[in-house]
Amino acid sequence: MKRLVVLGGGESGVGTALLGKQKGYGVFVSDKGIIKDKYKNVLLETEIEWEDQKHTEAKILNADVVMKSPGIPDNVPLVLKLKKMGVPVISEIEFAAQFTEATIVGITGSNGKTTTTLLTHHLLKEELNVGIAGNIGDSFAELVVEGKFDNYVLELSSFQLDGIQNFKPHIAVITNISEDHLDRYEYQYENYIASKFRITKNQTADDYLIYDADDKEIEKYLSEHDVKATLIPFSLTKKIKQGVCLDNDNIKLTIKEEIITMPVKNLALEGKHNVKNAMASAAVANLLKIRKATIRESLASFQGVEHRLENVLKIQNVQYINDSKATNINATFYALDSMRSPTVWIVGGVDKGNDYTELLSLVNEKVKAVICLGSDNKKIKHVFENTVETLVETESMAEAVKMAYHLAEKGDNVLLSPACASFDLFENYEDRGRQFKEAIRSL
Repeated sequence: MKRLVVLGGGESGVGTALLGKQKGYGVFVSDKGIIKDKYKNVLLETEIEWEDQKHTEAKILNADVVMKSPGIPDNVPLVLKLKKMGVPVISEIEFAAQFTEATIVGITGSNGKTTTTLLTHHLLKEELNVGIAGNIGDSFAELVVEGKFDNYVLELSSFQLDGIQNFKPHIAVITNISEDHLDRYEYQYENYIASKFRITKNQTADDYLIYDADDKEIEKYLSEHDVKATLIPFSLTKKIKQGVCLDNDNIKLTIKEEIITMPVKNLALEGKHNVKNAMASAAVANLLKIRKATIRESLASFQGVEHRLENVLKIQNVQYINDSKATNINATFYALDSMRSPTVWIVGGVDKGNDYTELLSLVNEKVKAVICLGSDNKKIKHVFENTVETLVETESMAEAVKMAYHLAEKGDNVLLSPACASFDLFENYEDRGRQFKEAIRSL
């Protein structure tokens, strides 16, 4: 019996353990932190051996294969020891994909991947039996255990792609690439870019790579590397013969001989970045033979993502907008660019090597006040204190929202778009967004 060791007892870890057990592996789950009760109960019910608050090396180093949670860096001593011993250390996506014949759509990118994943699923589910998993929602491995779906749409982070060897989506999407998570890539941007492109490394000419042709890093990588997949570009600025582009305020999709057009004004989601998300999703739907009418109707009815430019409330004619999911500069750039009124901007958190100067022109044009919300705001203050009249520091979400309430006037926006990770003051970006919404509702 092969031995599967799972490092990390969260959603992906427990899903992998269940699939491993179903496929006849001897399974052991080990988590250095505390495994949540809901996952402990699943492990107990299915009689899978587990431990938490420690890693017992004697029970780990004898593995035939190790599935590592994406939250565990590749350079921790235990992982390095496993690799030195020649034990494969893979991701849940790699482990689960070998046990399904389903068609897989894999979506990655620095920003927009959650919206594009949800939107793609929304377009496909009208006509296909399709599951959604990966970096969003349920564990992919657990869905494979259930075996209910003929198609999957997977949101894939760079950390999940780092742990693949043979994983091959039939359709891959790269929404964009901008500097993010550089702390996990030795602060080398090219390492992060290469990680994103792992999504296409096993693809052949029978598979597809849909990508943003306006993104200079993507274009540069494609010009320097041999990518075997059939390329489907999308663009807001270029005329494209095979792919998706803009034509007189219409999205125009041309793949093979088929042409689909749709007015941009009919999209349910606003903003240039969402036009691109719609282009990518429409291309996937067309390749999977979804009818034109269904594509148009679904693009017009999709309602968006929590914590991503989410309109929360309007109080005294001030619109409060939750963009907590903006954990890097590029995401915040899109958020600020979409503001049509003077904006009080709440920013800050755990800096991931950000270059805030990229936002200077937008802040100068759109932002009337900056509210710093983080344990260390030195970089933010240094860049913006001479650009805006008002820059203040706060230590809690409640304090930040109260300050925004006092600074905003009728017709203004209050935008939470932190450009940073959340781990200094919050559990995660969802917790940060929920606290923002609660603070607004208690005003």
